[in-house]
Formats: sequence, C-alpha cells, structure tokens
Amino acid sequence: MDWTNWLKQFGRYVVVMLLQVFLFDQLQFFGVCHPYVYVLCLLMLPITMRPSTDMLIGAGVGLMMDIFCNSLGIHMASCVLIMYIRRYLLGLLVNDRDRLNEQISLHAIGFIAMLQYVVILVFIHHLTVFALAAWSWRHFGFVLLETFVSSTLTVLVILGYNALRNK
Repeated sequence: MDWTNWLKQFGRYVVVMLLQVFLFDQLQFFGVCHPYVYVLCLLMLPITMRPSTDMLIGAGVGLMMDIFCNSLGIHMASCVLIMYIRRYLLGLLVNDRDRLNEQISLHAIGFIAMLQYVVILVFIHHLTVFALAAWSWRHFGFVLLETFVSSTLTVLVILGYNALRNK
C-alpha cells in the first residue's frame, strides 16, 4: 500500500472519529440507539494487510474510542474481536479474484457480500460493546434490543457512505 492510500485511510479515520465523538455519540434515541459508526474505519481497511497489523490498528482505534467515551477497554476489546473475525469472514464471503483487489467497497466485492460483511461485523461489535457494558445476564433482552437498533442505524450509515463513495 502506498503513502497516498495510507494518507486517505488516516484522513478517513480522523473525519469518522470526529463525527463519532461530536455527532453520533450525541445521538441517543430513547436510550436504545447508540450508533458506533467509527467501525467504518476498521471495515474499510485493505484486505491485503497482515493479521497482526489488523489487530494493532483495531486495538488503537478501540483505545481512542475508550479514551473519548471513558469506557475502560470495552471498545478496544470489541474492535480487536472484529479484526480477528474479519479475515475469516472475508475468506468466506469474497472469492479469490476479488481478493486481489485490495479495497473493500460495494464495487469491489458486490452488494450482497458487502451487506453480509458489514451486518455481521457491526452486529458482533455492537453486541460485544453492549454486553460488556451491561456485564449482567439480567439485562440480556435490553442488550439485544440495543444491539439490533444501533446495528441497524450503523449499517445504514456505512452502506450509505459506500454508495456515495462509489459514485
């Protein structure tokens, strides 16, 4: 990956993190919807990166969110988990010809594969965040509701971003 692509990735990261902190963290509909759009930064990383690099970037992004949200490692754990799962999920959803293209986008892997990829990883991320935050089985129903509503909004924003990016 060349320097211009790294600068684009870093620029996207900065913009998305600022949007997350100043806009999306302020949107909390009925105490149930907490969109974590910052996972976009992790989901759009190039396919060809080494697993250790994926995990380190996931840990760094999660740590930054933990600092901003004062959440004691919940986001870091969730981000590292989805970065671990990401490689295997891509192996299931993307054929080898598409794997040669290092960008993950609607155009590169197709709408169905992109939808499956985003939905699965966002749901796992959100479920992990809310389950670790609740830290009790008593609130499992609320955790599932929060995960479903928040994941739905997050997926819509991520797919909308990708649709606009590919035009």
